[in-house]
Amino acid sequence: DGTNLDQWVSDNGGAPQWTVADGCMTVKPRSGGIHTKQSFGSCQLHIEWRTPSPAKGKGQDRGNSGIFLQSQYELQVLDSYNNPTYVNGQAGAIYKDTPPLVNVCRPPGEWQTYDVFYTAPVFNEDGSVKSPAYETVVQNGVLVQNHVAIKGKTLNTGIHYYEKHGPLPLALQDHHHLVSFRNIWIRPLP
Repeated sequence: DGTNLDQWVSDNGGAPQWTVADGCMTVKPRSGGIHTKQSFGSCQLHIEWRTPSPAKGKGQDRGNSGIFLQSQYELQVLDSYNNPTYVNGQAGAIYKDTPPLVNVCRPPGEWQTYDVFYTAPVFNEDGSVKSPAYETVVQNGVLVQNHVAIKGKTLNTGIHYYEKHGPLPLALQDHHHLVSFRNIWIRPLP
């Protein structure tokens, strides 16, 4: 709610160390990622994020974080304003999976929005994939992912793959940059 981290847990265990001020939470670099106490499957997510200003670094070393649906599938957060990087690593990408349809990043220090419509994967009894996860993403009012089938859990290298799972928390990444988040709401979808 912009005043505390009561609904979040540190990935390292215990209370999150991120900073809460002025209605938003900001990554405390090297303190670890955080995830919700509540687990989710298919959902609608609204989240606003801001990269540091002035911009420092380039490529993946500039305003980097990530939003992991079901703690598995990363929607990239990155300062992609006049900042070239690999196509499936820019803001709006399903990281190392599918590039966004267009780069609509605002300048560093300005708030950006993601509206995400996510369909959780469905698994057969034997663990094989009956239906993959799907994601539609609107960034700053512009469609950047249009009901894209996700290839599997996010990996930095290697081929993405699925492991059978049920509802899992929403996770936010500590990639050692002072990225801020606010106005986060999520609702389960059938």
